[in-house]
Amino acid sequence: MTVVTKTAELRTTGATDILDITGLATQHLAESGVRQGAMILFVPGSTGALTTIEYESGVLEDLAEAIERLAPRDIEYAHNQRWGDGNGYAHVRAALVGPSLQIPVVDGRLCLGTWQQVVLLDFDNHPRMRRLIIQVIGEKE
Repeated sequence: MTVVTKTAELRTTGATDILDITGLATQHLAESGVRQGAMILFVPGSTGALTTIEYESGVLEDLAEAIERLAPRDIEYAHNQRWGDGNGYAHVRAALVGPSLQIPVVDGRLCLGTWQQVVLLDFDNHPRMRRLIIQVIGEKE
């Protein structure tokens, strides 16, 4: 059993920034040499999230609008009242989407659909440097 961990730093703009990190994940998988197993991706922090989606402008706009309807920016949040930082919505959005993904690895490839990409979402209200942890677990052949 092999475990290979990599950390990447990604600059985001905040405000529901959506970054395609598929290439980064694929590159780490190739460098790991793992042929059968799983990739775990995790973004530390409480205002960032990970998911998969077709990375196309229309669906990205649809996702951002759906998230706005679920956790609107312009309503009152208890977090804002307590801390005064105005990003209560970002914490709620990140909790709804989630901070991690697990993707099967078969024959040295991520088991993603034809139009499926891995994306990091930054919901915070200002630009950030996001840390991404990528861990590949499995067998080399």
